[in-house]
Amino acid sequence: MAIGRTAPTELGTESVGKLLKKYAVPGIIAMTASSLYNMVDSIFIGHIPGVGSLALSGLAVTFPLMNLSSALGTLVGVGAATLISVLLGQKNYKVANKVLANDISLNCITGVIFAVLCLLFINPILYFFGASDNTIRFAREYMEVILVGNVITHLYFGLNALLRSSGNPKLAMTLTLFTVISNTIMDPIFIFVLNMGIRGAAIATVLCQAMALSYSLRYFMRKDNMLRLPKRVFELDWRIAKDSLSIGLGPFLMNSASCIVTMFINQQLLKYGGDLAIGAYGIVNRINFMFIMIVMGFNQGMQPIAGYNFGALKYSRVRKVFRLTAMWASIVCLFWFVASEFFPQLMVGIFTSDPELKEMADKGLRVMNPIVPLVGWQMVSTNFFQSLGMVRKSIFLSLSRQLLYLVPLIYIFPAFLGIKGVFMAFPCSDILAFITTFILIHSLFRKFDRLQDGDSPAILGSNIKQ
Repeated sequence: MAIGRTAPTELGTESVGKLLKKYAVPGIIAMTASSLYNMVDSIFIGHIPGVGSLALSGLAVTFPLMNLSSALGTLVGVGAATLISVLLGQKNYKVANKVLANDISLNCITGVIFAVLCLLFINPILYFFGASDNTIRFAREYMEVILVGNVITHLYFGLNALLRSSGNPKLAMTLTLFTVISNTIMDPIFIFVLNMGIRGAAIATVLCQAMALSYSLRYFMRKDNMLRLPKRVFELDWRIAKDSLSIGLGPFLMNSASCIVTMFINQQLLKYGGDLAIGAYGIVNRINFMFIMIVMGFNQGMQPIAGYNFGALKYSRVRKVFRLTAMWASIVCLFWFVASEFFPQLMVGIFTSDPELKEMADKGLRVMNPIVPLVGWQMVSTNFFQSLGMVRKSIFLSLSRQLLYLVPLIYIFPAFLGIKGVFMAFPCSDILAFITTFILIHSLFRKFDRLQDGDSPAILGSNIKQ
């Protein structure tokens, strides 16, 4: 019997601890691999002879634009994945297949529109995001290729999320590992052997995603899968699209906020520390991203379990999966703290051999991360609201840390502390975000305590219709 036919049933019956292990471990491996996937380009680019430091700074300038592209992908993909988890819990397979088709159509539309607009105004956009005359060439060479392959990227990540939601986390993990390994092999070939520099890194990235995407599409065309593409793939159901986009709005705004915040950060770093300061932040961001991806792997394991059992009105299981996920995420963040505070030079040295850049990144890593043990719990809580379709709370928590707290601080602190103030803004905003999240999650669980399995979820304020 196909995995797609058996997995959803176990989400409502198997031990929650075993399920979290089964779904989170592949997610963690996949997301860790994804972080390595993003780090590979930075590592090889940082060692391009003669221009490595500037090329790395140019790559860092592209992060806001790539975050914006990712935001559009999550707007479509996260909502679709959440809907499918709940629909499978309700055994509504017909509508789940329509959601799958809508996911592909919307990703194609948003991917093409975003790529065309950005390519038309690529230089002004990159200057706006913090490029200088020294780094614009590297940023443009990288982003032009990434934007041409933007639809491929959207579809690859979107379908990978749906593989996990439909009960196939191991396949999603395998495809992610494939892209990491193939990108690691292809990067030095395109960058150094073919002498294509930073543009070669982008070409390798898109080619690897294209290969993984082709397999995902083939999988969803199999007739023995419970979740499969209908014959009319590109026909949009606007009601489903509206529901999907409303659920994905929280993660979209979070990623969009990340884009805006990174732009402000780059501008402040350029003002107080120059091009190398942007490169240093790019290194710190890549290191932090690796630990964030591990926490997101736990979130991915939690999402189908919470979504399915919420749809099946099994609230005791929903509560339990949140508590287990939050506990493990906090443990990961404790290791993150230790690595940042005691072994920063070891991690920074992977990306560059430039002494000045290494020193700047080392200091930035130490200053940014003293509060990260609290970050995992906050991330799980935000994802938990999204998994249950509680759009308003998810949106608020997604925006509070970055726009409400971080943006003002990255302008206030540097006025007194210079470049160090930019990095100090992060732990301060983390503390404020943790307090805000604690208040909301405590209120939610007080409502949960009034529900028995099988009760109507109306008291919780979910947007997902039963």
